[in-house]
Amino acid sequence: MQRSTVRTSQAPAAIGPYSQAVVVPMGDRRMIFCSGQIAIDPATGAVIEGDVEAQTQQVLDNLGAVLAAAGAGFGDIVKTTIFLSTMDDFAKVNGVYGGRFPSDPPARATVAAAGLPRNALVEIDAIAVV
Repeated sequence: MQRSTVRTSQAPAAIGPYSQAVVVPMGDRRMIFCSGQIAIDPATGAVIEGDVEAQTQQVLDNLGAVLAAAGAGFGDIVKTTIFLSTMDDFAKVNGVYGGRFPSDPPARATVAAAGLPRNALVEIDAIAVV
């Protein structure tokens, strides 16, 4: 299987042994498997200050940058997983997330995690097809 990795300075560099995304050809299309993004400012490498809504916005900005580097956008996402530090934030995250998918949103799972990297409040990964 031929595959390629995505690297962009417009999103945070990987903080472990993983790629920002991996692209796999599937016939005449490509599947893009985006690693989970947390609210790291790509310019500083630090988790942004702010509440879960601000963090969700940054997470989605980071995810959008990775998708763009792979030649895709939010309309190409077919599946996401949202990881929350507490389900108490579900409605707030849902409000920000829904703004990126005004119609025909992708399939999704949302789970509460015992902890997220760098004590982030939210992490989102995605699979896209182009």
